Parts: sequence; structure tokens; C-alpha cells
Amino acid sequence: MSVSKDIKYFFLNSVLTSVIYFLLNLYTKTISVQVENAEKVLKHAENGGRVIIGVWHQRFFGGFFVPPMFHLTPCIMISQSRDGDFISKVVQNIGWKPVRGSSSRGGRQALRAMVEGLRKDPIGVHIVDGPNGPPRVIKPGLIALAREADAVIILGLVSYEKAWTAKSWDRFMVPKPFSRMLVRFGSTFLVPEKMNDDEFESLRKKVEDALIKEQEAAHHFWDK
Repeated sequence: MSVSKDIKYFFLNSVLTSVIYFLLNLYTKTISVQVENAEKVLKHAENGGRVIIGVWHQRFFGGFFVPPMFHLTPCIMISQSRDGDFISKVVQNIGWKPVRGSSSRGGRQALRAMVEGLRKDPIGVHIVDGPNGPPRVIKPGLIALAREADAVIILGLVSYEKAWTAKSWDRFMVPKPFSRMLVRFGSTFLVPEKMNDDEFESLRKKVEDALIKEQEAAHHFWDK
């Protein structure tokens, strides 16, 4: 790595991270957040259980509001890419515990780190179709993580009253300033310790179908 690249890398991971966090903090304060069913997550965690909140990549902006909601340090997997270095520092400032890895790089190591994170703080978030899609297809990592961590899966549903939609693979959505947002916690899924391949895939598809259906219902919340 050249000296110029070192300077650029330091700038992105130090100075710019702080600026982005400051602006993001101001920005999110303009959003009015309505929360539904958070008590089911808290109750399970307070009773000694572990929870993995599964959410689509498209709706993850709503996840920025989760740490203050639970007064905990939820863990989340962030890719090992250069972009991941930057994102990791931003989410850490917000109140997350980033775990580095993805389905394609460092997957096993990240899985173990996520399990350890859930043993310390009982709530984690998993972006179920990230980092590169295909969109709205749950990857096996969600089920594998829940089984390994002895955690339940609770669906994370996010709906924006008004939002911008990016031209990205997932059609990522960002709420507009001074609008309203719904964060709803949906169905709960128990994950057996022992499953054969068919049972594993059946559960993955069941969770996927439920997340598609319940996110669609949440999407129309503001149509009332």
C-alpha cells in the first residue's frame, strides 16, 4: 500500500467516520419512530434467552435505531472488505458490536464471533440477504447462526412513511427527513439443535416466506 493510499485510508476510517456519525445522529433525530412488539424481544433476552433479529438488507437503515431501543450492544456481521472497515467504525459509534465476516469471506470465524457476542449481549441482528444478494432470499447463515448460538429468530420489519430508494441490487431505502418510520418485531422461530439437510432447508424457506409476507404487510402500514 502506497503512502497516499495509507493517508486516504486513515482519513476514511478516522476523520470521515466521525463526520458521518455526527451527521447521521442529527439526521435520525428528525425521524419519528413507532415501535411495535419490542417487549417480545426484551422479555426473551431478560429471561436468559438469545435473540437474532433477521432483517432484509433493503430495510437495514431502521437498524440504526435498535441499540438505543434496547440499551444493549447488539452484535452484527459486517463484511471484511475495505468498505466494511468504514461501515464497521460507523456502526460501532452508533452502539453496535461489529463482527467481521460474511458468507463469502471469513464466514466460519465470523459465525464463532457472533456466537460469542450473543453470549455476552443476548441480542444480535443478521442481514439475511446481504451483503450482495440475491434480494429477499434468506441465506443459510441465519439458521446456522441461530442453531449454533441456541437463539430464537425474530423477524425485524421496517416501514417508512416517505423514503428514497436507491438503484442498488437491493433497492436500499432511506427515510426522508421529518417523516415517520415503523419498526415492528414479527414472528418468532425456534431452531432445533439437530436437523437433517431437508429439515434445515424447510425451516430456512419457512422463515423466508414469513419475512416476505410480514414485511409486505408492514410496508403498507402507512397506507391507512
